[in-house]
Amino acid sequence: MTRDGVERDRESLSHYSYVTADVFTDTRFGGNPLAVLPDARGLTTEQMLAITREFNYSESTFVLPPEHDGESCRVRIFTPGGEVPFAGHPTVGTAIVLTSIGALPLSGDETHLVLGEGVGPVPVMVRAKGGQPYFARLSVAQMPTEEMPAVDAATIADVLSLSPDDLLGGDYAPRVASCGLPFLLVPLRSRDAVARSRVRLERWESTLRGTSGSEMMVFAMDAEAADADVRARVFVPGLSVPEDPATGSACAALGGYLAARTPRDGGTLRWVVEQGVEMGRPSRLEVEAEKNGGQITAVHVGGAAVLVCRGEITL
Repeated sequence: MTRDGVERDRESLSHYSYVTADVFTDTRFGGNPLAVLPDARGLTTEQMLAITREFNYSESTFVLPPEHDGESCRVRIFTPGGEVPFAGHPTVGTAIVLTSIGALPLSGDETHLVLGEGVGPVPVMVRAKGGQPYFARLSVAQMPTEEMPAVDAATIADVLSLSPDDLLGGDYAPRVASCGLPFLLVPLRSRDAVARSRVRLERWESTLRGTSGSEMMVFAMDAEAADADVRARVFVPGLSVPEDPATGSACAALGGYLAARTPRDGGTLRWVVEQGVEMGRPSRLEVEAEKNGGQITAVHVGGAAVLVCRGEITL
């Protein structure tokens, strides 16, 4: 090919910048990796999915101009398996990335944004120190809901390679809970049982695939860190993510689940969730639920994030 031909080819290509961050951690190479395209105008849905699969992170986000009054921007969230209406680590990470690179301005030590997502407008508060954002906290757009799982506890234990005795029962029996993205929450008796959990894909395919409980969070109120409350793991085979190191949407559902079972009519309830330890990507998620008159009125999930690399994608 001639030099002129090479130059014409270059001019015909589209270039999109990206930033990656590790979310729900203050240390690089911990937490949950996220790729953010701060200006995704012109990309098709098919191209967004292809880029997501190229990164092969649990999620990537694509930022677009706002569609509704009051929104700071629109954010589309993809897993390698497809688009999702809401997810926690992409929301927190995208807010920190956009304010870090100046795509959205900071307004002091606390900045309030609204990200337009498939689930609706998601408020996010970003904390900064010395003009540098380091922490973000989302407020869910949908209040928590619960439903019975499609299968019994013995089947759930079998899918997770556990004994039925590893699962709690009564008020703390497994439930499908959601704040916009449903998860089957499976309370376990110990951190050891959390560590032993393994998804048996054949059993999952025949029992949970296609149900509202196809994505699973196992947890125990048996954290390892002295300043944490919950040890958790999240398995997302239905979205082509075998295990996720930090899952804000699952933690939001968990906050609603725990708050509903806490005998307190009002005030703010708080938990710190440690996740990703078994994967070598330790993560820390701060969960809050607000109650008024016995009703849950808000759920928040927050954490730190650090930028890791920047680059350009050529299409």
